[in-house]
Amino acid sequence: MQVYSVARITGYIRDILESDALLADVWISGEVSNASGSSSGHLYFTLKDEASQIRCVLFNRKRLSIDVENGMAVVAHGHISIYEVSGAVQLYVDMIQPTGIGVLHMEFERLKAKLEEEGLFEPSRKRPLPEYPEKIGIVTSPGGAVLHDITNIISRRYPLAELVLAPTAVQGESAVRGIINALDALNGRGDIDVIIVARGGGSIEDLWAFNDEKVARAIYSSRAPVISGVGHDTDFTIADFVADKRAPTPSAAAELAVPHSGEVETRLQSYIAAMAAALSGEIERSRQHADEMYTAMSHQIDNVISINGEKLRGQELKLDSLSPLSTLERGYALVQSHANGKVISSISQVERGDTIAVTVADGRFNGRVTGAKKGIQTWMKGFPSNRH
Repeated sequence: MQVYSVARITGYIRDILESDALLADVWISGEVSNASGSSSGHLYFTLKDEASQIRCVLFNRKRLSIDVENGMAVVAHGHISIYEVSGAVQLYVDMIQPTGIGVLHMEFERLKAKLEEEGLFEPSRKRPLPEYPEKIGIVTSPGGAVLHDITNIISRRYPLAELVLAPTAVQGESAVRGIINALDALNGRGDIDVIIVARGGGSIEDLWAFNDEKVARAIYSSRAPVISGVGHDTDFTIADFVADKRAPTPSAAAELAVPHSGEVETRLQSYIAAMAAALSGEIERSRQHADEMYTAMSHQIDNVISINGEKLRGQELKLDSLSPLSTLERGYALVQSHANGKVISSISQVERGDTIAVTVADGRFNGRVTGAKKGIQTWMKGFPSNRH
């Protein structure tokens, strides 16, 4: 016979209770009694009806949106486990709503509060939509009017985009798994720029797949930004809160996904005008620079010409000083043989009776040699002296 300790049995009971899917996610209605708070902020109470009662605990009652009082009819959500210290089975509560509010609405509020606390709705984590998407994924029913509307709007506004449909049921038991699989398939491609998750309007029951926690986490984990276009203007789902962008209708989601071709054309025209203006300004600046360069080069050329002109005039003066004409102007004469035109530079080149040609500064005349005397010093003696 096997004997067990109390702790072993209570632990065993705890494992059984916490492994039960029904008890792990349960809503219980009843009347509140024995409500009391602790200094640590926890709330303890009992839920009872005509036949039975169950102990309840809610950790951190600041999370409550209502004041829980004895005698209040409520619906509480939580999971069933055992408090091993006392051996009491109890409901660990995470949400309480007054009786009269629909169960689906209460579940919506519970999940919304839970995911918001986890940060899935945080605006800072939401990604901007691509300005010019090339490929757009669509998660919706393949046979509904929603797909037709989205296709028409995008093809009219921005025909450059390619649409990739990931078909799925958007209502009923298979909808949750279908939506998750569709998101996984689109993200697995690696080339989708943005995803539209959409369905038409309906009751809260019709839209309930988009309030499922697993769908919300699939949208949150999407590699591509997600636009939620579920229901009509007044319909809100968990998918709307977790998506990167919420659209009031599927048609509005299509409009958010792409720019209008007319706006793109206007923007392109403005870019072209700005580029033309910039190019024109650059051309004008180039022309001005060219003018400045031309002026500077002209000045340099003029300076070079002026300097070289001065040098040329200096050379001319030097040449003039060496010119025989300059020598003639100073009173000298050029004597040449009349017979052969050779310049006579020595008396040995002439004899008495030879005809000579004499060139002076203002003309030429002929003469005849009547005599010759050798020696310049002897010749100079015939001139008067200026020395005293």
